Amino acid sequence: MFLLLVAVVFALCFAVSRRRDPRMLRNGVFLTAAVVFGVLGVLSVAADRSVVALVALGLLALALPMSVVVFGVALIANGVTMLRKEGRSLGNQLSLIVGVLVFALPVVAVLVTVWFGIVGLSVAALIALASAYASAAFVSFAVYSVVYGRMRHGVAPTAVVVHGAGLRPDGTVTPLLRGRLDRALGVYRSEAARGNRPVLVPSGGKGADEVRSEAAAMGEYLAAQGVPAEDLLLEDRSTTTRENIQRSAVLLRDADRHGPLLLVTSDYHVLRTASLARRLGVDAQVVGARTARYYVPSAFLREFVALLVENRWVTVVLLGPFVVIAAAVVVGQLTDLFR
Repeated sequence: MFLLLVAVVFALCFAVSRRRDPRMLRNGVFLTAAVVFGVLGVLSVAADRSVVALVALGLLALALPMSVVVFGVALIANGVTMLRKEGRSLGNQLSLIVGVLVFALPVVAVLVTVWFGIVGLSVAALIALASAYASAAFVSFAVYSVVYGRMRHGVAPTAVVVHGAGLRPDGTVTPLLRGRLDRALGVYRSEAARGNRPVLVPSGGKGADEVRSEAAAMGEYLAAQGVPAEDLLLEDRSTTTRENIQRSAVLLRDADRHGPLLLVTSDYHVLRTASLARRLGVDAQVVGARTARYYVPSAFLREFVALLVENRWVTVVLLGPFVVIAAAVVVGQLTDLFR
């Protein structure tokens, strides 16, 4: 019963926080915790009366270590696929690196404990704690990214801003970018059918390896799909997500278009984009376009790492005390050895 009460508390926190601002990262933590504690609570209560629930609870406990193994193998397999299809950049190798770490870190923890005793145990405990924190944070991020990207935000946007994502060598849109544009077109037509006619803002400058700006290519694609010129407003100077949001907001203000915005990006990118818009003080919600399945794991990991970097002080506050305690134990043991 206690677990169910905890689940209810987290569910209420999620409901209140989401109503206040659905872009808050903590919403994902509240939602994931509510689901986890809710499932465990239901099974724990039912286990007193049902053998099936008792078996399910046991299988759930067994599934946790098995899921780690499956997750590691899947990441390594995805990393190989990414290297084969997308090249050898660091971003494309991320799933492979994390997959290897899934298996390597437990081995390292055991070895340092065996070799260095209490000092090694402190290091192993720190590895376990950091891994648990990263795993819980990643699951919360991934779950809420999907949930947030599929939310009906209930806003009548004055503009639909499409974030750029690179072009083909011939200057045409890539499948990834076309997915964003098609999602934006769906929103645009849906709003028009309801009597609201937002302007479409393709946002993206010209990269060093591109023959023209992403905005120009996106505008051409949208025009070919029947969007009239008066409903297109190109933002062709931005090079980052932050600039996409900032420059589009300024462009719309200068065009005397005031009101909430709807930002369109890929599904793995929605939560970081929403969080960034909130921090920039821009009245905008975000919707996501689907991404090729093989690309999703690396993309989510890359976004998660970027979020950790952007919110590094949260990580420092949460893990800092444990790092200090582990360091104190190590220093204390080393001091005793050299006395």
